[in-house]
Amino acid sequence: HLIPEGLPVCRQSPTCGTLNTDQFFGTDQHRIDARGRARLLNFFRSSEATVFSIAGHTDARASDAYNLRLSQRRANAVAAIVREAGKQVSQSVGYGELKPRATNNTAEGMSQNRRVEIICVR
Repeated sequence: HLIPEGLPVCRQSPTCGTLNTDQFFGTDQHRIDARGRARLLNFFRSSEATVFSIAGHTDARASDAYNLRLSQRRANAVAAIVREAGKQVSQSVGYGELKPRATNNTAEGMSQNRRVEIICVR
């Protein structure tokens, strides 16, 4: 759900964007760098949606408890940018490794699992 520049795309289905967290967060980090912040601000400001739900996910490399905390901090970081863009957040939740998109047995699969999903509430 990303255009080649790595920006999420808002569309009519429930999930309007999926961010691979590798593009916005350093390993084991929850702070978004200035470039990523600017890209996200632009996305949210230009979106037709006014309310978003944010869901953070991780791969399975750390403990369940650690991954839940990290995914929640990442979801909260994106939610803060939603609010900064003048939009609303209906919820910000971290799922840790509970909802993988791919296998955690390969580097490619783990990369797909490290994500933040943006759901447009229209």
